[in-house]
Amino acid sequence: MYKVVLPELGEGIHKATLACWHCQLGDNVCAGDEVAEVVTDKATFNVATEKAGIVRKFLVDEGEELNVGEALIVIA
Repeated sequence: MYKVVLPELGEGIHKATLACWHCQLGDNVCAGDEVAEVVTDKATFNVATEKAGIVRKFLVDEGEELNVGEALIVIA
């Protein structure tokens, strides 16, 4: 199993809000696919997976705030 985490988004940015998912449970994703969109007070970012697999679980709900390094999604 692999967890996609919120990456470093820029200097001084420590939190972001999950705006929306770009995938659904059971979807096959490839390395580099964008799985989520997050928003900070400075910009909007897309979060990509580094590994291929099947989306198994969402760990954050849309609209929820999370910290850099926090897991968003489980891919198996």
